[in-house]
Amino acid sequence: MTPDEIETLFTRSDGSFSFARWGRPIAPIVFGVDDKTLPVIKGAVEAVTALACHEMAETDPELGSNLMLFFFKEWAELPEVPGMDRLVPDLEPLVVQLQRADANQYRLFRFDEAGAIKACCVFLRMDKHLINVPAQTLALSQIVQSMLLWSDRAFTEQSPLAVAAETTILRPDIAELIRACYDPVLPGAASDASHALRLYARVTKGSVQ
Repeated sequence: MTPDEIETLFTRSDGSFSFARWGRPIAPIVFGVDDKTLPVIKGAVEAVTALACHEMAETDPELGSNLMLFFFKEWAELPEVPGMDRLVPDLEPLVVQLQRADANQYRLFRFDEAGAIKACCVFLRMDKHLINVPAQTLALSQIVQSMLLWSDRAFTEQSPLAVAAETTILRPDIAELIRACYDPVLPGAASDASHALRLYARVTKGSVQ
């Protein structure tokens, strides 16, 4: 992965560079799935946090749970959930926007005073496309996309996952990048594109090792 490729993964549609990683242990909670699916999602969280050498927790002292995943059939269900309007700013206009775009997923991040991620809400409308995705693949994809503030265009052309020996895995280059992003020497957030060079140096070092 080149410095330009890394920079592109954190450059938004408006041209701004915006990098952020989690600044606290991740305490996940899942809504709208059966008991068989819960261990699959938890396993994906454990795998990706272990890769990043980041921590998980049972609860967050400020928020209780800070990584919330919601599975549902229609966007119209969101305003009916008690307290959702307090969790998601401008909920009604957002639902209209997502319905018009026929979107099947949306992620909402919150940040601490230093700019690092302190919470993430993942909303998945299980349409005809997502319903046919294996639970393990869907869970891994969503957790990877929730571990960092990726560009809104980061994975529109190529998935962060790959298939090896008929098993879905995280692409090695993305795995190396996630590991580099969580280097404790680096800041939890950055808005200067030169940060991509710092990430590239660590990705290269990891590849050599």
